[in-house]
Amino acid sequence: MASILTNILQNDVITYRRLRRIIGLLGILLPVLLVSFSIIPFFKTSLQPSISHYYYSNLRELFTGILCAVGLFLIRYKGVGNIKWWKNDNLLTNVAGAMAIGIAFVPTNPLKDIDKIDTLIPYQNQMIGYIHYIFAIVLFLSFSVLSVCIFTLGQKGSLHIPKSTFNENNIYKCCGYSIIVFILLIAVSEKIRWSEYATLIFESLSLFSFGIAWLIKGRALGDKGKIGEKLYREQNV
Repeated sequence: MASILTNILQNDVITYRRLRRIIGLLGILLPVLLVSFSIIPFFKTSLQPSISHYYYSNLRELFTGILCAVGLFLIRYKGVGNIKWWKNDNLLTNVAGAMAIGIAFVPTNPLKDIDKIDTLIPYQNQMIGYIHYIFAIVLFLSFSVLSVCIFTLGQKGSLHIPKSTFNENNIYKCCGYSIIVFILLIAVSEKIRWSEYATLIFESLSLFSFGIAWLIKGRALGDKGKIGEKLYREQNV
């Protein structure tokens, strides 16, 4: 009986790690695929000023599909509840998942005047754009709080193993704070207009940070030998 319960727990751990890897990988792939396909003539899509503007391109299905997948995986992900919202895994992943799906169905304002935007929200274009921005801000803030406040909970490892600079907690914090910095840089770049693609660049970097945190949490690099010691303070053979 004990061995059966052990196997069930091990399978649950493996399942959670795979889910984390998928979420992280999708976050990284979204900007990579959109930009890569933009430079392939077959898709007839130019490089867009932001990830959200791919809604109005031939890559709309790729944009909305990956966002919906990330959103559903985040909502399906079951973490640990907590009375403090910033430490409530379930709450933050559900919020982030809902925001990801919301971004997919509530588009940003188009670059050109369009009489009607095909969307579920029956409001004028400008109002739809404001709702989209709110969803995006809440999404990235949720990503940041998850990395800094959730992923670092209880991650002490074997205390007799020296804590490395590349310890997972340091990576989570770096990724979480980087997301905030990149989002602030989007606002700054909008003011100084230093590049047409500044928003695209900083959004992509934010998603890379998000993806790296989830991949490390999912132990995508493994946890054996030196990697286990450096990242997780564990001695796994």
